Amino acid sequence: MTKYGEGNTNLVNMGTKIIRRQTPEEIELHKKLAELAALEAELAQRELDLATLQAELRAFENRYLRIVGVRYTKLDEIEAQIAEALARLNPKDNKAKERVEKARYQAQESAHATGNIQEQKEPLKFKPSENLKKLYREIAKLIHPDLATDEEERARRQHLMAEANRAYKEGDEEHLRTILREWESSPESVKGEGPGAELVRVIRKIAQVEERLRTIEFEFAQIKETDLYKLKIKVEEAEKEKRDLLSDMAGQIDKQLADARKRLAEIKERAKA
Repeated sequence: MTKYGEGNTNLVNMGTKIIRRQTPEEIELHKKLAELAALEAELAQRELDLATLQAELRAFENRYLRIVGVRYTKLDEIEAQIAEALARLNPKDNKAKERVEKARYQAQESAHATGNIQEQKEPLKFKPSENLKKLYREIAKLIHPDLATDEEERARRQHLMAEANRAYKEGDEEHLRTILREWESSPESVKGEGPGAELVRVIRKIAQVEERLRTIEFEFAQIKETDLYKLKIKVEEAEKEKRDLLSDMAGQIDKQLADARKRLAEIKERAKA
């Protein structure tokens, strides 16, 4: 007769109670699951940080365009009119024609950038609630496309994550809850069986999460190199000193606008003479 602890190395005799010893795969699986959980929590936070920064930059860009951009658009338009007026005074000057083309192109670019923005309307700053952040973190942890195991699942995750991103930027908590409820009841949220297969899946998910984390850090680095981000930081630093940098910039452009209008008026008078 085989005694407990002999013949079957997975069984241990603890008096009258038999305890099954974990297999190496199960032990490693528990370790990897703990590692994955920590990485997923980090990923969810970094996804939140990235989405928040992107939304803040959009809000800041809108603010900049309303206060400063529309003034640059007016200035560029007057500069184009000045170039055109000078070209009419010197119709044989090819360089004057080139300056007209360049100035008119700049004016069109500025007009396109500002669109229908009204400078007198101050946009709301992006201020997500803690509950909104919590919901987004949970969704990013569960649904992010880089956690998919096949292309079909990835496509579904991409669609849901895009919805989640849009809802987060719009501050729509209810839609985020709906996305989360639908995912939790979906087939994709059900894990497979067997410690060996599950261990492989977890190892692959760890690799995917780590790759996504590297991608996020690269995206952060790219954003921080943009002129818009650098200007945002300067404006925030000025605000700490009770200064409104954007208003200061607007004031300087207003002076340039006054000078440009004066120059245009003088050129038109020369054309009449």
